[in-house]
Amino acid sequence: MPNRFIVGNWKMHNTISQAETLIQDIVARYQANPSVELAVAPPYVALQSVSHLLAATPIKLAAQNVCAKDEGAFTGEISPLMLKELGCRYVIIGHSERRHLFGETDEGINEKIHAALHHGLQPIFCIGERLEEREAGQTHSVIQHQLQTGLAGLEPKDMGQITIAYEPVWAIGTGKAATVEQATEVHAAIRSSLATHWTMNPEHIRILYGGSVTADNAPALFQSPQINGALVGKACLNSESFVKIAEIAALDS
Repeated sequence: MPNRFIVGNWKMHNTISQAETLIQDIVARYQANPSVELAVAPPYVALQSVSHLLAATPIKLAAQNVCAKDEGAFTGEISPLMLKELGCRYVIIGHSERRHLFGETDEGINEKIHAALHHGLQPIFCIGERLEEREAGQTHSVIQHQLQTGLAGLEPKDMGQITIAYEPVWAIGTGKAATVEQATEVHAAIRSSLATHWTMNPEHIRILYGGSVTADNAPALFQSPQINGALVGKACLNSESFVKIAEIAALDS
């Protein structure tokens, strides 16, 4: 199985000075473990400052979004080339907030994934169902559509560069995480689908859980052999809780 992967998605939190303070606290607390990879995704404006502070550490830098174009008249966007020069290794693509608040489509997300891979960035590809879709028994069909459309045109060799993050929309920012059983079932279905459509060894697929992950529920989540880590929201804004989640991941790896 791949190493555990813990990613902190800061969303629209922290000014540059606040970001520097948080990173310094995380670096001071974090004891690297070879079985766990740690990454943070600050807002765009803090990427350069955070990149400098992470330069001599094992912690990786991620961006929260990317444009599918290299350059041009795209006001407010940021290109893969820009993220690469800032020191980003990863980029979150297809987060539910981008889908449901800003109207991103599966087809547009697919373009971003291709662009990121072209420039050597590793996508953290987010998928997940809404509450009404889960209640209607549509979870698996929604997930399958997001996978097939979002990853269309990729070769098996590309899949080794992609991390999947399963984030049930009804659990994001609500304080109501999916149960271990619910998360495990969907993760297993994702793994099976990817193995079938891209002829991959299912054990090589890295799938994270996201949605109200905390240091309290992380031990139970990480006991599932299907869950390879977490995309952490609110809890990553506190250095103690974020590092604690990484430590739990190391213990259970």
